[in-house]
Amino acid sequence: MRGKLMFLTGLAAGFVLGSRAGREKYEEIRANAQKIWENPTVQEAAGVAQAQANKLYSEGKDKLQSSKLGEKLNTGTTSSSTSTTDELLAPSDSLAGSKGTSTSTGTTY
Repeated sequence: MRGKLMFLTGLAAGFVLGSRAGREKYEEIRANAQKIWENPTVQEAAGVAQAQANKLYSEGKDKLQSSKLGEKLNTGTTSSSTSTTDELLAPSDSLAGSKGTSTSTGTTY
């Protein structure tokens, strides 16, 4: 009971302090975050991180498929379910915050 009371007290304090800061402060924080994200150095670092993630994903996928577990998982599955799984598990093409990505099926998320 004490934990719930402390949580509700913290929630109420956060609400009051947040509402005092208001929309203007929120917009200022959001604008600063957007400036940082659009910084070329940050974008370059995000690109490097994305490339490394794609490489690690591909290496891990290849290792899994060549392992005994991967062979067991692939027995009894069809190629259509494998391609669907690959689409669902594949990392996104960009961290730049694109509004939507499309898959080979034409579906936009």
